[in-house]
Amino acid sequence: MAGAPTLTDALRARAIAAGSGAVHDTAVLAERSDGTVVRGGGVVLKAHAADSDREALAQRVAVAAHSSLAGVLLPPLPYVSVLHGRPVTAWPYGEPVRRNTEPEAAPWEEAAVLLARLHSTPPPHALPPMRGPAKAARAVARMRAARPDAAVLDAWAGLPAWARDEAPSPSHRQALCHGDLHLGQLVRHPPPDGPWRLIDVDDLGMGNPAWDLARPAMWFAAGVLAPGVWCRFLGAYRAAGGPAVPGQGDPWPYLDVPARALAVQTAATAVAKSVAEGRVLDEMEQAVHDACRRMAQVS
Repeated sequence: MAGAPTLTDALRARAIAAGSGAVHDTAVLAERSDGTVVRGGGVVLKAHAADSDREALAQRVAVAAHSSLAGVLLPPLPYVSVLHGRPVTAWPYGEPVRRNTEPEAAPWEEAAVLLARLHSTPPPHALPPMRGPAKAARAVARMRAARPDAAVLDAWAGLPAWARDEAPSPSHRQALCHGDLHLGQLVRHPPPDGPWRLIDVDDLGMGNPAWDLARPAMWFAAGVLAPGVWCRFLGAYRAAGGPAVPGQGDPWPYLDVPARALAVQTAATAVAKSVAEGRVLDEMEQAVHDACRRMAQVS
């Protein structure tokens, strides 16, 4: 006897009904406890984490639908449901950055301009804090449970309380933030060659806008992202009037803490993943772990 339909099965059926209706035109884009995503034709359904704050999620989705963010955030489709105890939202399909794209060819400038526009837009309504520090704290907690790593924990201890999600973000550094910016959060809509848009509002909220620049800053500091690519990204953000860093001068007094926090988050995730998979860190993971070791030594 066949088992009960899984969440992914249920999402696929709903996506087929909401999208093209063609069974062959579906794909599972992600399948995790914090985000299961299924495409059906031109519609994407996302089942968010079961423990999501549903009121906060609704506020975040409403921001993506607001006219002030048109052209910045991909707007949602008018569909909300609950499947297997997890809230579900619907979005138009956008063409993502191809996985084999060389870093130099990725849309860094476009991402920077979208961030600058997001950070410069007054929030259309009250919002919870952006969840970047909370995600970093969860990554460290997962690593502790898998295998405590002294270098990563020492680097974590050297961060200020707000970056460890133990205190509010400084009130003088507040803007509308994405909260989890990386190249996987960019899509072209309409596909395949429409303008780039930011997706995934699960972590969106008010906070220090430098957090959204922190991942590329961290990769640059760790020697993974080429200086020329970093300069393109930062230059485009500044040219677009982004408020996270001054228009001229040294940006690192503003980026240092968020970049260190993202290094810890990335290294903690890598350690936990390597333990689960029974392997050593790969080259890129080791580079970020080494950065944490250097941070611990100077803190």
